[in-house]
Amino acid sequence: MSDMYEGNHEFDLFITDLNGNLRGKRIPANGLKSVMTQGVKLPQSVIGFDHWGDDVLENGLVFETGDSDGICKAVHPEPIPVPWAESERDQILAMMYNADGSPFYPDPRQLLTRIVGRFKALGFTPVVATELEFYLLDGESEAKRVPSPPVITEGNGVRLNKTDCYSIEEMDGLESFFTEVRRACDIQGVPADTIISELGPGQFEINMKHTNDAVQAADHAIMFKRLVKGVARQYDFGTSFMAKPYADKSGNGLHVHFSLLDEQGNNVFNNGTEEGSPLLQHAVAGLLNNMAESMLVFAPHLNSYRRFQNGAHAPTFASWGYENRTVAVRIPESENIARRIEHRVSGADANPYLVLAAVLGAALNGIEGKMTPPKPIEGDAYSTSNELDLLPNRWDLATTSFQKSDFMRDYLGEEFVRVYGATKEQEQEKMHSRISNVEYEAYL
Repeated sequence: MSDMYEGNHEFDLFITDLNGNLRGKRIPANGLKSVMTQGVKLPQSVIGFDHWGDDVLENGLVFETGDSDGICKAVHPEPIPVPWAESERDQILAMMYNADGSPFYPDPRQLLTRIVGRFKALGFTPVVATELEFYLLDGESEAKRVPSPPVITEGNGVRLNKTDCYSIEEMDGLESFFTEVRRACDIQGVPADTIISELGPGQFEINMKHTNDAVQAADHAIMFKRLVKGVARQYDFGTSFMAKPYADKSGNGLHVHFSLLDEQGNNVFNNGTEEGSPLLQHAVAGLLNNMAESMLVFAPHLNSYRRFQNGAHAPTFASWGYENRTVAVRIPESENIARRIEHRVSGADANPYLVLAAVLGAALNGIEGKMTPPKPIEGDAYSTSNELDLLPNRWDLATTSFQKSDFMRDYLGEEFVRVYGATKEQEQEKMHSRISNVEYEAYL
């Protein structure tokens, strides 16, 4: 295989840690055959790094194991080109196994694979599509660590400093950039569908086409986040999937659409009515019942909780309804054959593998328990908030709810709860140890 590549050609092999950050190695062409057949060793503790790439000593993966290696194996049969790279380079997406070849379940891709397997055992296949929002920034934002809207490079050359939702003119001014994003998606096999201008200045949303491979849907989301950042730098732009880059502007969400097929390929959420089947109702109930315990997955960082404000199109209560964008779980209007659920809680800063594992796991829990949801919300869900369960609205509260969760232990595993919980606790300690500029302004 390596005979196909010569000279300075290199490969980036990476896994996705629990925070959704890519960790791996850059490999020369002559090492490709070994990589694709035997995999690459990385310490298993890498999966549980904190957001800044430091060991988390309390997660049980470091000193207790002698910081032992796992085996990272490619998940695609061939390397995938990286069209935005300055030199010839491909990428290899991998997931981690134990040294004996068994799955290493803190690996987020392995966790999602296991959840999908539980659906398969019941004769169901999840069909999934994601919607990712991001901000396009000017080229100096990353260096300054302060977000600033970009200047349109074509047309009138204005700075995108105001909301212009669904604007075609705004898209026209960035035609070359989005053409290159489309080209990179096609080369990498990322099934990008519509791109729209969103509510914030320089905010856009990419919708992925649905697929009956939920793990692949998460792969596409991870690849797109890397792709759009790489293409943006070619145009002297920055990008951010941060949940809330601007305090007074719209946040970035990661919405999940899903349905279930039976072994004959029928959508089991469809019973010929707009209400959907009993299985859909069970799935909705499971999503609502386990939403609070899953918030640390949907909102993994300190900034994540700034999205959840009344009237901000991000849900603050465990609610559901038909064709209602103020609720957490929406049943979109569609043809009966396309009956599906939209989960609207996660931020774009969340790990797509964990988001899908938590969403599908909660739906499975509702189906297996034949749970019944409350009455759907009609109208403004925020105005009926006193009747609903408030979701954890702080990082520490979400961490406590997560660590006490029987659902998380039963569906994602005891080891995952230990490792991920320890990671979030260490991150909170680091953040709380730093003195912010706001404190200096108020108290110095």
